[in-house]
Amino acid sequence: MRCATCETDNADESKFCRECGSRLSLACAACGTVLSPGSRFCVECGAARPAAAPAGAPPNRDDEREPAGPASERRLVSVLFADLVGFTTLAEGRDAEETREILGHYFDAARDIVGRYGGVVEKFIGDAVMAVWGTPAAHEDDAERAVRAALDLVESVRAMGERVGVPDLSLRAGVLTGEAAVTLGAEGQGMLAGDLVNTASRLQSVAPPGAVLVGEATRRATEEAIQYEPLGDQVLKGKDVPVAAHRAMRVVARRRGAGRSEIIEPPFVGRDAELRLLKDLFHATGAERRPRLASVIGQGGIGKSRLAWELLKYVDGVTELAHWHHGRSPAYGEGVAFWALGEMVRGRAGISEGEDADASRMKLDAVLEQFLLDAAERAWVRPRLEELLGLGDEAESGRRRSHESMFAAWRTFFERISEQGTVVLVFEDLHWADTGLLDFIEHLLDWSRGHPIFILALARPELLDRRGDWGLARRNAVSLPLAPLPPAAMAELLAGIVPGLPELTARRILDRAEGIPLYAVETVRMLLQDGRLEWADGVYRPVGELTEVAVPATLHALIAARLDTLDEPDRRLLQAASVLGKMFTLDAAAALTGADPAVLEPRLRDLVRREMLLIDVDQRSPERGQYGFVQTLIQEVAYGTLARRERRRLHLAAARHFESIGDEELTGMLATHYVSAHEAQPTGPEGETVAAQARIALRAAADRAARLAAPQHALGYLRQALSVTSVPGDRAELLEAAGLAAASAGLGHDATQLLESAVVLRRELGDRPLLMRASAYLGRALLYAGDTERAVPVLAEASEEFSDPGQPRRVRRARRGADSWLHACRSGHRGGRLGEPGVADRGAPGPGA
Repeated sequence: MRCATCETDNADESKFCRECGSRLSLACAACGTVLSPGSRFCVECGAARPAAAPAGAPPNRDDEREPAGPASERRLVSVLFADLVGFTTLAEGRDAEETREILGHYFDAARDIVGRYGGVVEKFIGDAVMAVWGTPAAHEDDAERAVRAALDLVESVRAMGERVGVPDLSLRAGVLTGEAAVTLGAEGQGMLAGDLVNTASRLQSVAPPGAVLVGEATRRATEEAIQYEPLGDQVLKGKDVPVAAHRAMRVVARRRGAGRSEIIEPPFVGRDAELRLLKDLFHATGAERRPRLASVIGQGGIGKSRLAWELLKYVDGVTELAHWHHGRSPAYGEGVAFWALGEMVRGRAGISEGEDADASRMKLDAVLEQFLLDAAERAWVRPRLEELLGLGDEAESGRRRSHESMFAAWRTFFERISEQGTVVLVFEDLHWADTGLLDFIEHLLDWSRGHPIFILALARPELLDRRGDWGLARRNAVSLPLAPLPPAAMAELLAGIVPGLPELTARRILDRAEGIPLYAVETVRMLLQDGRLEWADGVYRPVGELTEVAVPATLHALIAARLDTLDEPDRRLLQAASVLGKMFTLDAAAALTGADPAVLEPRLRDLVRREMLLIDVDQRSPERGQYGFVQTLIQEVAYGTLARRERRRLHLAAARHFESIGDEELTGMLATHYVSAHEAQPTGPEGETVAAQARIALRAAADRAARLAAPQHALGYLRQALSVTSVPGDRAELLEAAGLAAASAGLGHDATQLLESAVVLRRELGDRPLLMRASAYLGRALLYAGDTERAVPVLAEASEEFSDPGQPRRVRRARRGADSWLHACRSGHRGGRLGEPGVADRGAPGPGA
């Protein structure tokens, strides 16, 4: 008879197990349920009880032969034992079939979670589950997978209890790592035997409800990725020697500790439902093979980025293959066209910032050959990705590709990657994104049918001010608005960072925080800088009395107070870095401060230790080694403290640094720094020089945006150029280019207004040929706006004035366009949209004409 506790085979007439001493109970051969003494049938499945061997019957000599079944061997495995707590309460007063259905959901969830982490369910014993990692195939992180699965299973049971109206329902679990006898090739019950199994069962029995306990070997193998709380030695039933136990608190890094912060990570609280939904959406995207959008909306500091980090840690731990991409929309200016998307492509190809064009193209070619197997398709996609990354040659850069062509190529790139595993695209700070990027995300949702692409958008509510219907009109899109955390969750977060904080101090911090996690975290960081908190035993603890803590009334004041506690050189360093945006490189910071990078790096790392900055340590990211502000608001406050003269000096230094890199993708960033320099101090001897530099950079950025099929973004750059231009001839050129960009973007009213201003200015300048060209552009804009009555006289005058064959080539070209548009007017044609192929569009220059 086999022992249900330790799986040892005993003689049929035995009452107690020879290995662990447990009372032996016969198990059902069909479902594994322990049979009650004297019962003839299994109460769970109805199968007949196995017949006992007759008394005195001779032993079966076949058992002494060499076994013909699967072989056994010793293996290093990790065993998970988990048991429901409160199941009796759940079953009370419920129909037996309803109870069985709930239990079935629990079993299904256990199989699903264990399978996601690469484990095998060995058996179910009543309402307990036993699973194993390390067989039939071993992995170097089997122990970590087992602990991750146990934590997920605990959360799943808690959520199930809420759904069925039993809030006390919970799970306790134990995980042990060590040697066990494994039957190779066996499935289900009978796979594993040895003292490890019995000890794991005993360990889970002493775990508090809702807790996961692990042994010493498991802790040592997983402590880089899991945070633990030591519980000391535990006396287990049937064990002579106490067993050291540790409680698994939470996952704090990706597999094998990748990406773990050098500083303590606040506990993840109050967002379990949102994280569970994101997990389910990720798995549904892969299972159903269709794109999905999840938009996490909330104010700064409320926990959007933390939610994405928790999802990354989860996705990195499960066995389902996922290709993770992350891109950030910068806040300076009005954003850089498709910057976040370019970050994702660079990250996938492993292209680092500042890498030369030839090396970047080689890496891009390598990733295209990896995922795009068709040579013709690669040849079509490559130039469009090069254009996105600013790697196109001069001949290619001069070509104007349609909006649809660019989007289709970029979409194809991610679709081919998704054929080898679910693609995850995380767009951070999407509220700063340009309109073209928002359009591309919606293009992906509409056209990537049959491809598992999960899009996670993190944005402040300002995104909805710009696009109120974001994600609402699509069945494959959900929105997760994040509200401030409830008081209980905030108290748990604060206690997780600083256990033992005096009650009065904690209450003051929480009252000021008003449910925003960052407020509480920033207060603790200030106490740390003041030396009123110390690091001990894996947590921060108060030093002395903290009954009086001056908590600023607003986060702005809080951050400003933190900045004032820094030494003057470090404060100046942060101010200079704030000009570069939230993220910056060591070389860029050195360029602005004039310091040697070798001298500057230790100072930056010290600011990381003091939790002013962070460092990207992802080895697979092109941003590896980049520094950034812990929170965008810190960067904004530091920038706000700069005097105007100093702002201009630093922005000009930043512009010259990016010019020295020579990367076309940086044209928008370059333009933004010149504009910011001019805005900081527009007057004085340098004012006009800076304005001229800004105009050149803005015009280059507009031309690049037009090549990327982003006319609305090009229009934004051209409007900025007009704001820093006072020379009439230059203004006329910019007005024409802006009018054409507005027309290409379908903004008919804006196009006619801009071109009317251009006509007025050309008339004042007295340059008749250029006046007629501007009139032709205005006539076309009126035609496509449906205002034929105004378009006819404007085009007729332009056509007549252009009749002289001695006019310049571009003027003669405009005349042919005016003739065709005039013919369209007189024939009753109201026009399609601008940008359609045809005679009227072939000769018309764009913003760069």
